[in-house]
Amino acid sequence: MKGGNIYQKYSTPNPVARALVDGFARTFDALADRLSPGVALEVGCGEGELCRRLVNRGWEANGFDVDPEVIDEARRRDAGRPRSPSYFVGDIRSMTPQSADLVVCCEVLEHLAEPAAALRKISTWSPYLLASVPREPIWRALNVMRGAYLRDFGNTPGHVQHWSGRAFAALLNAEYDILALRHPLPWTMALCSSRRFGRAA
Repeated sequence: MKGGNIYQKYSTPNPVARALVDGFARTFDALADRLSPGVALEVGCGEGELCRRLVNRGWEANGFDVDPEVIDEARRRDAGRPRSPSYFVGDIRSMTPQSADLVVCCEVLEHLAEPAAALRKISTWSPYLLASVPREPIWRALNVMRGAYLRDFGNTPGHVQHWSGRAFAALLNAEYDILALRHPLPWTMALCSSRRFGRAA
């Protein structure tokens, strides 16, 4: 499995892209704020942007990614911060059991050949999951509108899974109870509770 696409989406100067990313971030914050801060673990943390958001909201955040260069960049961006996440290199497919109060898995599942297997694994790590994926076919339509990836009909390189909002909810429902389902354009995002830990109150 390769790491995700490197794109400075959180600092893009494009006003339209920035508005979309801001909507994603606001939704992420609102769902995370439904839980009391504790220990969070991010699967496929990339450059650590979501881990840093969680730290800023009182969480102890840890993240891992398959790409060592990405982990180095995450650590570089945190240099000198009084509180920062911890990062390590890891692959969800071979990861040993982990423990956290919340698992974050955003913009990862669409890259996996077996996303259901990944969800089964992480459902044993934490009572809560905050996950997101691109919402199809809107994601590809927006790529086509901006002239990107036209030969692949707007499919972003590395995306091997594609879900509508309803299809993503069905995938999650195999292991989780969905507490909240949101649609910040052009994503689907969900806060879920793992049935392995009992139903949320």
